Formats: sequence, C-alpha cells, structure tokens
Amino acid sequence: MGKKHAQQQLTFRRAATNTASRAVEDDAIDADATEGPSTNLAETLAPRAKKKTRTATKKPESTEAQAPLLMVTKPLPRVLLLHTGGTLGMDPTASYDLKEGDYNLKEGTGGSYKAALQPGQLLADLFTHIPELRVYANIDVKVCFNRDSCRVGPKDWVKLGKMLDRNRENYDAFVIVHGTDTMAYTASALSLMLSGFAKPIIVTGSQLPLLMPRSDARQNLLDSLTCATASFNPPHVHLEEVAICFGGKLLRGNRAQKTNASTYQAFSSPAYPDLAELGVDVDWNHQAMIQYGGIYRPRFELDPRVIRIPIVPGSDPRLAYGDLYERGVRGVVLEAFGLGNMPDLPRYGWIPWLKKQRKQGLLVYLSSQCVNGSLRPDLYQSGQTALDIGVETGGQMTPECAVVKMMLCLAHPNIPIGQPLAGEL
Repeated sequence: MGKKHAQQQLTFRRAATNTASRAVEDDAIDADATEGPSTNLAETLAPRAKKKTRTATKKPESTEAQAPLLMVTKPLPRVLLLHTGGTLGMDPTASYDLKEGDYNLKEGTGGSYKAALQPGQLLADLFTHIPELRVYANIDVKVCFNRDSCRVGPKDWVKLGKMLDRNRENYDAFVIVHGTDTMAYTASALSLMLSGFAKPIIVTGSQLPLLMPRSDARQNLLDSLTCATASFNPPHVHLEEVAICFGGKLLRGNRAQKTNASTYQAFSSPAYPDLAELGVDVDWNHQAMIQYGGIYRPRFELDPRVIRIPIVPGSDPRLAYGDLYERGVRGVVLEAFGLGNMPDLPRYGWIPWLKKQRKQGLLVYLSSQCVNGSLRPDLYQSGQTALDIGVETGGQMTPECAVVKMMLCLAHPNIPIGQPLAGEL
C-alpha cells in the first residue's frame, strides 16, 4: 500500500511539472504576440541564426576560380579653359591683377559686391563653386590675360589666337571666359583668324560675377562644357566652329551680337539661326552648323586702323569726319540705311566725300543698319553710285564681324572682304 502510494505521488509530480512547463511556454508565446520580441526570445533564437549563418557561408562544392568583376570606363575629353577676364570673375574687393600662367588652386575670396567691379581672382573659386566641372572633362586652366573686356582689342585677339593655335593638338575642345561687352568682336576675330581650326571653341561669360547670388556664371560655364564635349556623348554632335554660349543658347560667334545689357539672354543672332538651345535637353540645329573640310590656315596679322561710321540723316561727312585717310584711317565700315542707301544731296551728300576718300586709298565696306534682311545697294541710285566709285559690299555681316574682317583684309590684301571665311556671310 505504501509502495503504491509513493508511485502515485511521483506520477502526480511529473504531471504537475509538465503542466507548469506548458503554462510557461504559453505565457512566453502570449508575451511575444503582445509586446514584441524580448531579450530572452532573442537569446532563444540566436542559436538558430547562428546555424543559418554557418549554412549560408558554406563554401561551394566547385573549386573553380571565379572571374573578377571588371568596370570599363571611357576617357574624359581634354578641355582647355582660357581666362581673359570679364564680369564672370570680377570682384569689388580685389586689389590685385591675376597674372598670366597656369592655374593654381587657392582659397576663394568671397566678399560683398557693393563697390565697383574690377578683375578678380576667378580661378581661385572656379572649381570650389562649380565642382561638377570635373565631371564633363579633364580641364586645364590658363590665364591669357585678365581685364575688363572694354579694354580688349586686336593685340589681345592675336595673343589669344596664338595660344589656341599652340594648344590645338593637345586638347579636344576649348572654352574661353570673356567679358560680354566685346565678346562678339573677339568671337568674330577668332573665327576669321583660325578658319579651319575644326575643333569647338566656346566663348562665354556672365552678367553677374560667379560669387554673386543669382549669378548666371555657373549655368553658362556648364552649358559651354556641354557643347564643347558634345562629340563625346550621345548624340555625338561634332561642333567645329567658334561659338558663343550664353543664356541657354549656342550662337555662331561671328553672327552674334550683344543685344541686352540687363537680362541673362544678353546675346542673339538676328540674321542667323541658333546652333542649339539648351533646356532640359539640348536641341541641336544641325543644318546651321559648319563642318570644315578645308585646310587649317591660321592668320595672325590684323590692321587696327578701322572705324565704324553710321550714316545719320542730315549729317555732313566733311564736317563729321573730314579727311580720314590723311588722319591715318585705312578702313571704314559704312552703315547705310535699309538695303544700302545713303543721302546723296549736294549739300551734305556722302557720295562726293566717299569718292575723295576712295581715290586716296581708303577701303570702304558698305553694310546696313538693319539687323535682319539682305543687302542690295544696287537697287537704288545712291547705292549703285557708291558701288561705282569702289565701295565694296557682300552679304550682310554683323558690324562687329565687319570691322574685324576689314582689319584682317587690310593685313592680307589677297583676301577680298566679300570672300566667306567662317560662315560670316
């Protein structure tokens, strides 16, 4: 009886123990469902995770060596950025002049812009403020000169042209930072001096300095590099001329004019279509672009003894200009009315004055004050008379390009001023 009672007691304890264990497990499951994972549960699952880790890191049965992962990258184009000055790099706090030479990275100057703008140390801030420039190309920067563009003239054009010529074989494209006031003159000069260069030369600048809030310098530089390196990226556009990139437009350099001093769209091409428009996409006008197939023949001689004369109603050229040839002038770009007309009254007519100047050797090119349309001086008597006494004409050129081309033709008498050299006519 006692033995049987002891056996029943042991059975009862085992059942109670099993019941308690199940209750603990049920409590743990309820806690997991209502309060989220606990430390104890994480400890419980740890061995399982560890086991899975051992399974995941098990070496593959195959002993063959796996091929390494290779990344293929294309080389970036080489671009030479030439700094000549202009608003883009100006700074009213600057009291120094950036000397010629290669670029050395220095800390930016910052500063306020309440004082008068003067040439500043643009290159010290260029890559600091526009680091993505390096994404477009491998860029080298050289200082050709650093001054307000109103002081830039024929000697500077020749210097800039020779620098481009020396580096022609070393770079894929060129970007020139320039002031806006005489940018059209410089672009025209480079297009004529470097006819057949066959590589992109993009001239750009800005209406506000790079360090000034809301400056257009950043976008103009990035747009210029986009156009300069277009042949390296789809759709692989081959630009082979001098162009001005400004305000979201790409214009032929010798067809462009500064037409607005207050907006970011400072330049336009009144008598010739844009080469490209830069928005979300770049809309290229392939039909308007020049593709050179001729021989590259640089010409670095310019005769600066040229002036522009707009004809004004009622003006007497004898009083206004006198004997220009005697005073050292050798070329005149005469801006006539409409198709090429001018006053021919005996009292203040231009024909007698022109006839005298032509006999002395003055070269006169007849253009129009109209920015659009053709030039046909032969349709009216005064224009035809001017042609009869030796005044030259051709297709309509911008006044900026006409002045530069006359300088070139005076220095190279074998080149007629009416002969197209770089799409200027």
